[in-house]
Amino acid sequence: MAVRIIYVRHAESLWNPIGRYQGRLDPELSERGHKQAQLLALTLKKYNPSAIYSSPLKRTYMTAEYISKELGLDIQIDEDIIEIDHGEWSGMLVEEVKEKYPDMFRQWLYEPETIKFPHGETLVDVFNRVKRFQERMLEKHDGETVVAVSHTVPIRASFVAGLNLPLAKFWSFGCDNASYSILDYEKVRPILYKLNNTYFLGDLFIPALDAL
Repeated sequence: MAVRIIYVRHAESLWNPIGRYQGRLDPELSERGHKQAQLLALTLKKYNPSAIYSSPLKRTYMTAEYISKELGLDIQIDEDIIEIDHGEWSGMLVEEVKEKYPDMFRQWLYEPETIKFPHGETLVDVFNRVKRFQERMLEKHDGETVVAVSHTVPIRASFVAGLNLPLAKFWSFGCDNASYSILDYEKVRPILYKLNNTYFLGDLFIPALDAL
């Protein structure tokens, strides 16, 4: 058996359009983000999930609230799917990071599996906790569909973990704001059923910055 995990990246936050690293900092959804979350909730209804899990940060929880109201399910907070701790990058604009940490910025784009953010996490740290989340979901929700409202780094790491790929393939998956992807997770034959769906957003779709 398998658990179907619908991975949802939070809707647009106040910092996404300006390219500011958020990490564990806690901006709220933008006005457009609220509208995106409403459309997302309506779209997910057809999958009839049995549970909703969310990172504790505002941008994910506020997104999950729209889904919760639409599906009539309580939100369960889960620290394993919180965003990576960007450490000293947190709160900085992409251009500022490029200027202050040029070598590390290149490392993040081309060798993400080797990075450790100053006073923050490694990608391996994130990989380990999202793998733990998947295994808990399989144990608790075998044969069911669950929604996991998370962030771009743990979602990409979840695809790598779930598909048994090298962590160097981290950037191989798109992950836009308010997108959803579906992983049919089981240890022997996992399937990435859908990836980075945003068709329902219409004019509210804004492509994400690759470096974030």
